[in-house]
Amino acid sequence: MSNDTQSRQALRELIDLLTEVDQRWSSEEWNLHSPEDIVGSHRALMHILEAALVGYFEQDAARPDFRRIVTPSRKLTGDNSDAIYFDAPVSAAHEYVIHGELRGAAYFSITLEEGAQDGHMASNTSGVLNDHNIDVDSNGNFTLHLGGQARDRNWLPLSANASRVTTRHYFEQKEPGACDIQLEPRLRIECLNPGPTAAPPDDASVAAGIRRVCNAVHGRTLGMPPMANSEPPPFVALTPNEFPAPVPPGDFGLAAADAHYSMAPFFIGEDEALVITGRWPDCSFANVCLWNRFQQTLDYRDRSVSLNRAQTVLEDDGTFRMVIANSDPGVPNWLDTEGMPFGMVFWRFFMVRGEVATPQAEVIKLADLCA
Repeated sequence: MSNDTQSRQALRELIDLLTEVDQRWSSEEWNLHSPEDIVGSHRALMHILEAALVGYFEQDAARPDFRRIVTPSRKLTGDNSDAIYFDAPVSAAHEYVIHGELRGAAYFSITLEEGAQDGHMASNTSGVLNDHNIDVDSNGNFTLHLGGQARDRNWLPLSANASRVTTRHYFEQKEPGACDIQLEPRLRIECLNPGPTAAPPDDASVAAGIRRVCNAVHGRTLGMPPMANSEPPPFVALTPNEFPAPVPPGDFGLAAADAHYSMAPFFIGEDEALVITGRWPDCSFANVCLWNRFQQTLDYRDRSVSLNRAQTVLEDDGTFRMVIANSDPGVPNWLDTEGMPFGMVFWRFFMVRGEVATPQAEVIKLADLCA
């Protein structure tokens, strides 16, 4: 082929990667056996590819800008119906200032990720600030500093491997916060020492951008072994319908350091329901979301697939009773599976004060639900 540029080589690498993802990740090797499984994997792949193009194709740690990671139509890596996330590339070679607003969030944090250079999945977190330990003015606005000279407040140092900054705004209201355009915060990141004016795009830079996209796609597909074939973190259970005790995730990559997490698969028949009982803890934010096997939330624009405390109908004693079922059982706190017998249930509890009770679950017949 004539004009065999670096960009053409990189594009062939992306095409080859997508082919390998289809042949391996969308196959029995990743425990996918039915046509519905394959369709779901291809949909997830398109969302991952879109996110990779948005977040990594053209990026520069010397001239970063915040971009929304997930949306109601772009779902990956365990997105959340009640949260709005942004991220941007950073580097220890630079110093940054961030201007932002809380926008009424029940919880806000900014996290530094390590190991996310060139589109790779983050390996761990290296620093976090939240709305409890930063200065915020009466209008909910704040200014934060990354790197440079140490400051007493509103500052995080940049480790040698710092590569990404992530912001999290969590909302507890009657409608999913991720759908409400009025809640989307204004955020601006500025590099204070960007260096010379950036060169125009060329063969090398376009090829590098395509390879970042490859890394992002690979890390979220072939780079993640099937759940049943790997040792899960302590907040993840492999046994269906049985939740592990909620625990902090530590510095697990892409996790929120201020959270307690608990996750388990659900598995129910067409004539069954999973009844979950528990009590919301004293905390800044709490919710539960249903995901498919590809860590995508189900359709929260038109279905009830998640519940936060503002949406939950409580019993007289302050406890909750939630029902996961394939069809509407006509009781409060129904979580809609979209007709899928299998999926994931993910609990988040932020800035917990006191104990977090482990939710209890029981599979019962739909006919017995209101008996």
